[in-house]
Amino acid sequence: MAQTKYALITGGAQGIGLACAEALAEDGYTVLLADIKDTVHTEAARLGGHGYVCDMGDAEAVLALFDTIEADHGPVAALVNNAGIAAPGDFLDYDLATFDAVLGVNLRGVFVATQRAAKAMVAGGIQGAIVNMSSINAQVAIPAIPAYCASKGGVMQLTKVAALALAPSGIRVNAVGPGSIDTEMMAGVNANPDAFKTAMSRTPLGRPGTAKEIGDVVAFLCSDKASYVTGETIYVDGGRLGLNYTM
Repeated sequence: MAQTKYALITGGAQGIGLACAEALAEDGYTVLLADIKDTVHTEAARLGGHGYVCDMGDAEAVLALFDTIEADHGPVAALVNNAGIAAPGDFLDYDLATFDAVLGVNLRGVFVATQRAAKAMVAGGIQGAIVNMSSINAQVAIPAIPAYCASKGGVMQLTKVAALALAPSGIRVNAVGPGSIDTEMMAGVNANPDAFKTAMSRTPLGRPGTAKEIGDVVAFLCSDKASYVTGETIYVDGGRLGLNYTM
């Protein structure tokens, strides 16, 4: 009988996180979803997994989450650090508390979860996979989301650092950088024809991506098909970063 493989997906109750969970479940993982929303229980049960309510910006809560998971199931073989917030605002008026809150979830939370998961993987001799959710905004900036852009740039570098540190233990660490993806975060753009046209003008494939398209890449990075891939950020952006100009 095959040994059960557990995958933890943060921010897993909706959107990209849920799509990642669906793709990993299809690949044979038992999925563990963590989210700040109570609906995480329903979605996890639908996929045959387990849900946990957790604020990824609370380091103590993140550590307690891993303690609970390991007591219930054992260490995870895959971790997807997907939870994130944007908090847009004017640069000159952007307050420090908001900046800290965004980095607390998007960067500090990723570090805490990655370090904690890796410790258990190393102790258990698990050659696991960790995938961090970055963004094209690790490379290109939007002035209205300064903390988000800073956090995703940090995720890109943290991914490289963790990959180098954990390579001797056979643990791979990569990131995925979505472009314009049709999720709740893009709802405002979708509802504004001019904004949508602008967004698509800088997307060579001419359409938004889907959450499933991100989930499929995450599942690939967690699979043996990516066994020689570590320290990379794969941008799933419809060609956005390769575009030098628009007509």
